Amino acid sequence: MPFINSLFNFFNTSRLNQIDNYAAYADTIQFDQLKSVLQKASQTEMGSLYDFKTINSINTFRERVPVVDYEGFRPTVERLLNGEKNLVWPGTIKWFAKSSGTTGSKSKFIPISQEALEECHFRGARDVLAIYFRNHPESQVFNGKCLTLGGSHKINAVNNYMCGDLSAILIENSPFWSNFIRTPKPDIVLLERWEEKLEKVTKVTISENVTSFAGVPSWLLILLKHIMATAGASDLRDVWPNLELFIHGGINFTPYRSQYNSIISGKMNYMETYNASEGFFAIQDDPADSAMLLMLDYGVFYEFIPLAELDEPFPKSCTIDEVRTDVDYALAITTNGGLWRYVIGDTVRFKSLHPHKIIISGRTKHYINAFGEELMIDNAEKALAEACRVTGASIHEYSAGPIFMAENTKGSHEWVIEFERMPGSVEEFRNVLDATLQKLNSDYEAKRYKDITLAPPVITVARQGLFFDWMKQRNKLGGQNKVPRLANNRDYIDELKKIN
Repeated sequence: MPFINSLFNFFNTSRLNQIDNYAAYADTIQFDQLKSVLQKASQTEMGSLYDFKTINSINTFRERVPVVDYEGFRPTVERLLNGEKNLVWPGTIKWFAKSSGTTGSKSKFIPISQEALEECHFRGARDVLAIYFRNHPESQVFNGKCLTLGGSHKINAVNNYMCGDLSAILIENSPFWSNFIRTPKPDIVLLERWEEKLEKVTKVTISENVTSFAGVPSWLLILLKHIMATAGASDLRDVWPNLELFIHGGINFTPYRSQYNSIISGKMNYMETYNASEGFFAIQDDPADSAMLLMLDYGVFYEFIPLAELDEPFPKSCTIDEVRTDVDYALAITTNGGLWRYVIGDTVRFKSLHPHKIIISGRTKHYINAFGEELMIDNAEKALAEACRVTGASIHEYSAGPIFMAENTKGSHEWVIEFERMPGSVEEFRNVLDATLQKLNSDYEAKRYKDITLAPPVITVARQGLFFDWMKQRNKLGGQNKVPRLANNRDYIDELKKIN
């Protein structure tokens, strides 16, 4: 549809000019965002508590409003879920994005206001296309449809709120015209049962002219391989010859790139976005640069906390004009969704300033998130303790990391464990560990559902003294040096197995 392409480019010229102004006016744009959200929330309970009306500088804001993580925010979330209004944002919050929990809860619920949907998430989606068309003016992406694989949501009958995956919330609230450029329709893409969704999405999209797809690489890879198998195709271009773009996010794409290259021949464009439950934050604006442009005018005020400050009672933060390159910062946000100096758990690293471009460098705690499972250290410790209790084992040291998907194998987790006392059965230990993790972590539970994305974990029993030898080899002996428990790559696991 050349006409749609031309029309889209025409209306986005001014928007691209605004994005280009990020480089010169980052601090001004960010202060404007802070002033806007303070003014809009001044009549809320939060606004009254901290007297938003009299905050006229970033320093005053930082001095007056405390930094908070989900555990600190959770009592307010529970009140919001019970239908209380005007707490952190004007009106009643009706949508909550559900993601894996932290120390005290299996899942966390992030409030999403109408302003956050319109001014942050949807604006981010439009900007993705605007930037893509600038980089690829010859694109014919609107000649076909975008395959979107969403999650699901549920309605709470008592308090009439809706919670679910962010993708499901965005699909449910997207404008009607988006159905003309997206496949499949919401009634299929929002199905809860994965097997049913897989079959119906395949049936509907296999005959469509799909020119792009968007989603999390791990889940989408399963769908694409199923579609190829159904079509009897060895190359995805045999199904969709006009495919040109994959907009991805949620997990690190690097382990999956070779697999996508193996099923899609010819030129394929990949574009990363940083779109979390808490907000849409960054877009890869240069195909040759993996760093993403931090989006500064989405109703989000950013603060960046040096990791050494994170555990302090009153951590010091940096604003956009105070950050440096190649330093890991914990990301804290204040948003038009009612989050105030909220530490989301991600760490970012600036690769350039003016414009400000970032990479997601990790999490504020040890984690594995190779498949979107967001396995945190607290989940691991509790699950290991339960496995030890049931099997009579005790553990001296351990470390865990992902087993990435290969051509004919699914992903998994590998645990290298040096037992102080061996379990009666290693298989029983593994099963209890796996089952307990599913109870503690809803994202891990979803990925383990019927072994679709994640296979059962693999336990590698370490010889006695392995971890001591490994730490000595790394010159990390001593009380201040701790064994890394979880990692989002196989570096530690492969080193351990090499010397086991």
